[in-house]
Amino acid sequence: MLDDFLIRAILAGVGASVAASLLGCFVVWRRMAYFGDATAHAAILGVALSLAFGFSTLIGVSAVALLMALSIFALTNRQIAVDTILGVLAHGALATGLVAISLVPSARINLESYLFGDVLIVGKTDLAVIWIGAALVALVIWRQWSRMLTATLSPELAYAAGIDPKRQQIILTLLLAAVVAVAIKVIGALLITALLIVPAATARNLSRTPEAMAFASIGFGAASAVGGIGLSFQADTPAGPSIVVVSVVFFAAALFVRRLRGL
Repeated sequence: MLDDFLIRAILAGVGASVAASLLGCFVVWRRMAYFGDATAHAAILGVALSLAFGFSTLIGVSAVALLMALSIFALTNRQIAVDTILGVLAHGALATGLVAISLVPSARINLESYLFGDVLIVGKTDLAVIWIGAALVALVIWRQWSRMLTATLSPELAYAAGIDPKRQQIILTLLLAAVVAVAIKVIGALLITALLIVPAATARNLSRTPEAMAFASIGFGAASAVGGIGLSFQADTPAGPSIVVVSVVFFAAALFVRRLRGL
């Protein structure tokens, strides 16, 4: 069954969507959209370094995304505004990555596949990496759910309950870096943030509890992946952007339903 490229693409899209959608709930609650952008843009620099030094792209992207995430965490709460720090790091990392790739003589890559993703060419190894990564993200969030939720909703309440909000933020940061690394091939560096935010924002319009929002977000993310790949196959459109287009349609429909309910 896995020899069929379309089946592999759907499995890869659903796997990446599950991890991103689940983590996206915390991104939406914490209003960390630009944080995801900065981490994702840094992935291009990881691609350049992996090409220059001849190691796995996954290792390069993971290392740079992790370094970027920890840098953002270290620079927040300083005298410089957070949005300024994120803007400088996001665009600086993307520009540095693009320049670095142009300087690698042996680089013979389709840069668009990293910027916009190309889920239709994933192999069995990519599929295994995506689903193992998604499973690890889901396992960590399941075990840390109460602590992460309390730290997100009220850091003061978290301190009172013996929970360290900074530790929970570091865990979230590491998970974001992991999701960026596994999802870059599916959706691309420029659109990963959409995969994190849009399904969670859609679920928020229709959910009354955090748990319901998490499950609904996973459902909308998976449906967006399947619908987007189907649209790409039928209309010969780029797969990554097609997934985002379908997810935005779900978001618009959720807003309409919410208005009908008078919520």
